[in-house]
Amino acid sequence: MGTLTVARAKSLSEPGLYRADPTLYLRIAAGGSKSWIQRLTIEGRRHDLGLGSFPLVTLAEARDQAHKNRRLARSGGDPLAAKRRAKTPTFQQAASRTCDALRPRWRNRKHAKDWMATLERHAFPVLADMSVDRIRREDVLRVLTPIWTQRPETARRVRQRMRAVLRWCWAHGYVSENMAGEGIDGALPKMPAVKQHFRALPYTEVATALATVEGSRASEAAKLCLRFLILTAARSGEARGATWGEVDPDAREWRIPGDRMKGGAGHRVPLSDAALAVLDQARALDDGSGLVFPSPLRPGRTLSNMTLTKILRGQGLADRATVHGFRSAFRDWCAETGKPREIAEAALAHSVRGVEGAYFRSDLFARRRALMDQWAAFLTAADGQVIRLYG
Repeated sequence: MGTLTVARAKSLSEPGLYRADPTLYLRIAAGGSKSWIQRLTIEGRRHDLGLGSFPLVTLAEARDQAHKNRRLARSGGDPLAAKRRAKTPTFQQAASRTCDALRPRWRNRKHAKDWMATLERHAFPVLADMSVDRIRREDVLRVLTPIWTQRPETARRVRQRMRAVLRWCWAHGYVSENMAGEGIDGALPKMPAVKQHFRALPYTEVATALATVEGSRASEAAKLCLRFLILTAARSGEARGATWGEVDPDAREWRIPGDRMKGGAGHRVPLSDAALAVLDQARALDDGSGLVFPSPLRPGRTLSNMTLTKILRGQGLADRATVHGFRSAFRDWCAETGKPREIAEAALAHSVRGVEGAYFRSDLFARRRALMDQWAAFLTAADGQVIRLYG
């Protein structure tokens, strides 16, 4: 094929590739549009570089740019670098894409909202409009230094999420280093690892707290949900999201699917007489949604995560207890009354780790049923009968 001329480039109409130079082609699409394409080998791989549309970009301009690209590639350069830079996202754009990429791993939409809100509040004022490849360690430190010692837990969370964003950028070739990574450790004071425990009532006071809650002005759904949560030692989200489809009254079991459990594995909960009595009362709340404890304010929706906390606040218990703290009270009761550790941990849906955990091949369900019956008897001041865990 002869050298492509301007006149021939204008006259061609058949879709295809027409060679204009050793690496330059005029591409005619099926719809008739024409554009310049350069086929070039960069670092051992062939790439098609778009050089613009014809006739907006003239034949002479396309040839000149193609020649520059060939010289750059021959000397070890990368003609695609400028195009990559043009596509490099800002930190805010990268954070949004990272959040979308991580979303399938998270258990609920609230976590995604909180994840972004943390960056919006602390990182975006400094980094939002910066191209991620221009972010330097000093920029990251401008975000972290003001809160590192004043609000350490928040600072840890902000850094963790900044690292996640820049790790995503690294994986996609937008940056060559994670500027929120270990390289800034020396510029930040070491923070002590402080483990915060949930406030929990002494287990001897839980029964009294239940009676206090019963006398509150909270909705029936909220009061029954909190009572059920305490009787089953469940987490708040597990109890609030309970559905009738998960309950088998004949087998006296509540079967929570893995997608509703913190650890991702399904969990069977043995139901005591007291827990079944709560479910019997909850039948009157049925709104057709299938939820055991539907919200009275938002039909078909679960109770909000603050609903149970508000009961504790209204009854003057919030200063001494959290909703999650009732699980701690249950665990303390198990320890103080000599219940086997592995059964208590299984009741809380905790994994028993290490060599000990490797030997368990069952969920200890029968022994957990005896344990939960004892817990219910303790809370409801039953006849005081001691139920043996070993048959």
